[in-house]
Order: sequence, then structure tokens, then C-alpha cells
Amino acid sequence: MTWRMKNTQVKICGLSTVETLNTACQAGADYVGFVFYERSPRHISYEQARALSRAVPDGVSKVALTVNTDDATLRQIVATLNPDILQLQGNESPTRVAEIKQKFGLPVLKAIPIQLKKDIAAAEPYAGIADMILFDAKAPADMADALPGGNGISFDWKQLDDEFIKGDFMLAGGITAQNVGEAIAVTKAAIVDISSGVESSPGKKDCALIAEFIAAVKG
Repeated sequence: MTWRMKNTQVKICGLSTVETLNTACQAGADYVGFVFYERSPRHISYEQARALSRAVPDGVSKVALTVNTDDATLRQIVATLNPDILQLQGNESPTRVAEIKQKFGLPVLKAIPIQLKKDIAAAEPYAGIADMILFDAKAPADMADALPGGNGISFDWKQLDDEFIKGDFMLAGGITAQNVGEAIAVTKAAIVDISSGVESSPGKKDCALIAEFIAAVKG
């Protein structure tokens, strides 16, 4: 596949019901993300993955989010969801990313956690290996029950003026309908990725919030 970027695009991540998936797709989401990480309140079963996969219309890309996952589990995820993209949200090394790409033949989105400007340099070893970088907020060390993503926290977007960042990237972390305009203006991100910002409670997507967010980006 190729990344489709003319205007800022939207990824709604952590979907777990057909109702919220349909809302996201009908409202204009370009990417829909499904979480395969048991610690997350957004984790879905293989049975859910099969049903959700069938409900994704043509033209919308399916993203499977995993965290330091082994080959056997990735194979099961690919077989059930039939994703277009694999999102690696853990501390997978560049070597591991290249191995996954070679074994599964799918584009890879590699998440890089950001808190300070120096953290951006962690993306450099993945250049030419990962198909795209996702800059996400790094959870503070003292944050209880922190997840690799979807914590509802942000970072200083102005830090993404680093000279290393030359290509398109995805932005996540604490984005909402109210601040996404600023996020796009500051970072020039090609794709904005939201999860907790369209939830009524952890793991519970809200259809109205999904539609509001996509309208804020597309409008």
C-alpha cells in the first residue's frame, strides 16, 4: 500500500465495536486502528477482530497495534484482521522492525515516545526501515498503570521542528477536537491519531466525539 496524503488524514485507534467503527468510517476516517495488547482497555479478541475486519469498507486502511509481539501472535493477528499496516508500539529494535516487514510483507508504522526534544533522535535508526514514524507522548515515569500509548497525555509539539524530521509522520498523544487545529498548524503532521480523546471512559469510544474530531480535522 501507499500512504495517501493530500490533506491531513485521520486515524481513529482502539476501536472495538462495529457501531463506533461504522461511525469513524462514515465520518471520513482514513485509518482505523485495532489494539492487540492485553493490558490495554482497548484490547480486542481474535473473534472481535474478524467481525470488525469484515465491517471496514474499501478505501479505509486497517492498522493492527501490537507491543513487542512475537511472530506466532503476529501471524494470528494478520490471519484474523487482515491488516493493511502493522503498528509497532513497543521498544522493537530497527532489526526487529526489518524482520517483521520481511516476514509479513506489510508496511510498518513505528511509534517513538516523546517527552523531551532529545527523544526525537530515537527515530533516526528507523529511517529507511519503518514506512512511517508515529510520534506519541511518553508517559511520565511516575504515571500509574501507564500504557505504551493511549494515555491521554501530550507533549510540546514545537519540539518536532527537529532537522531530522524530513518526511511525513503521524502524531498522537493528548489530541482532541479542541486542540487538533493547533497540533496540525504547529507540527504539519500528515496524519493525526486519536484514541482516548474520543472516549467517554477508558476503552469506550463515543460516536459523537469521533464524528466531532473528524469534522474538526477535515473541516
